[in-house]
Amino acid sequence: MTPNSESAFHFHTKLEQTLLLGIKARSVVQLLDGIGSVPESSVYFHTHHFLLQHQYLSPEPPNDFAYWVSELVGNAALGESLGSVDIVAFDSITGLRDKFISLLETHISSDAYRPDTDHGEPFHFMASRTFVLPTSFVAHDIREFREMIGGVSIESLYYHIFDARLRLGREENDFSRWLRDRGRPDIAEKIRKLDPYAQTMEGLRKNIIGAIGEVD
Repeated sequence: MTPNSESAFHFHTKLEQTLLLGIKARSVVQLLDGIGSVPESSVYFHTHHFLLQHQYLSPEPPNDFAYWVSELVGNAALGESLGSVDIVAFDSITGLRDKFISLLETHISSDAYRPDTDHGEPFHFMASRTFVLPTSFVAHDIREFREMIGGVSIESLYYHIFDARLRLGREENDFSRWLRDRGRPDIAEKIRKLDPYAQTMEGLRKNIIGAIGEVD
């Protein structure tokens, strides 16, 4: 879904169908149980869907777990703890899931914990089914690649930056991997070091183009 055997970069995009899993949490304990049992696609959804929905907002809203705990459970301290999870530090959904589980378990086992009750609006666990589609954008060299970065959709950028690294379990995003294979590890490293969570998608696009710079 990225560079083919002929070394061209094939830009892909994605469509997502949101799924309601039928799993609810009405307390912090139930939230912990749910996070531990839902599929990885659900953990990914609740920590990443806002990146596209709020593409023009920076800083981004907190993850869904933090929002629910803060706003509906009314536990600001725990919500802040969950909201401070540095998603960019994880290269797998398993590690990300384990971090939320650890924070919730620590909270529940602390002396300050008081069993919470039904808060009215439950947390609905959701996930998404992803459909990956080819686009008409195919870059045969770095010059074409730079030009096409400016024209592909935000969904395409999201797929090659976020999905490739975390959901698909790759060590780096598709762009950096292709550039490294093309003999430009310097550019690849610049893009790899960009923090995609600290900026809007349009800001990320501009910074990727800037990292590539002028190409002869």
